[in-house]
Amino acid sequence: MSETAPSSGPRIFDRSLLRQRRRRAVALGAATFLLDRAAADLAERLSTVLRRFDRVVDLGTPGEAVREALAPMSSIGSVVRADAQFASEVPPAGLAVAADEELLPFGDGLIDLVVSALALHYVNDLPGTLAQIRRALKPDGLFVAVLLGGETLTELRQSFAAAESEVEGGASPRVAPFADVRELGGLLQRAGFALPVADVDRVTVRYDSAFALMRDLRRMGATSVLHARRKKPLRRATLLKMAEIYAERFADSDGRVRATFDLVYLSGWAPHPDQQRPQRPGSAKTRLADALGAKEFSAGEKPGR
Repeated sequence: MSETAPSSGPRIFDRSLLRQRRRRAVALGAATFLLDRAAADLAERLSTVLRRFDRVVDLGTPGEAVREALAPMSSIGSVVRADAQFASEVPPAGLAVAADEELLPFGDGLIDLVVSALALHYVNDLPGTLAQIRRALKPDGLFVAVLLGGETLTELRQSFAAAESEVEGGASPRVAPFADVRELGGLLQRAGFALPVADVDRVTVRYDSAFALMRDLRRMGATSVLHARRKKPLRRATLLKMAEIYAERFADSDGRVRATFDLVYLSGWAPHPDQQRPQRPGSAKTRLADALGAKEFSAGEKPGR
């Protein structure tokens, strides 16, 4: 199976480098606090769904966090971990298959549930991946995922841009682009999911310095894997200026700096004839004003004071 996106698609991320960075994170001692939070939240959301999922795929999630979070749930059957290259040299426990998130090997309509945590924001063609997931699901199958989006690492992005402009006379991409929650919700609809939902959980983490944040990013396997990244080593003067700017702009009164992580949660169902559908516009039998006990004004008319 190919480890790269199709040649005709966009190439935003170096996914081979991503797998190297994940292996390095394991060797350093992975920082999993965000992943553990995301996995626990996914399990909690699934606990409110009153049905059983027999065939489950954990798509691209680093490590075993999601599978361990789902293990105690009686509504979850066999969980297959699917990843292009496992981040640890230790073989994963349980069922596993080598599968790139961009080129899924599953047949149409075979899977009851696809879950994914902190993986899909590194996919080059996310609309294409979502469409493949929707096709792999059985009718009325469910997709639930969490990925980084929105204002994630906005402080680091701004600080690097300002430092490079000042020290080197120009900026280069250092932090991956992240889609906002509205864009991601629209992608679910575009991929053909029914009842799509997208919401965001903003997590603010405080560090002693920007250098401490960067150490954590290495241990998350989350340092830059952009194709367009500058290949030259980062200049020491630029790095020191970045840390100085970060402390000036994003420190609290105690001197510790803030880092934003927006966890965007996505869910959608493979279409099924028995699913609920929104009513057609104009089909309501009761006016909203009557339900609220309020006076209705025509367009352009202003209520009196």
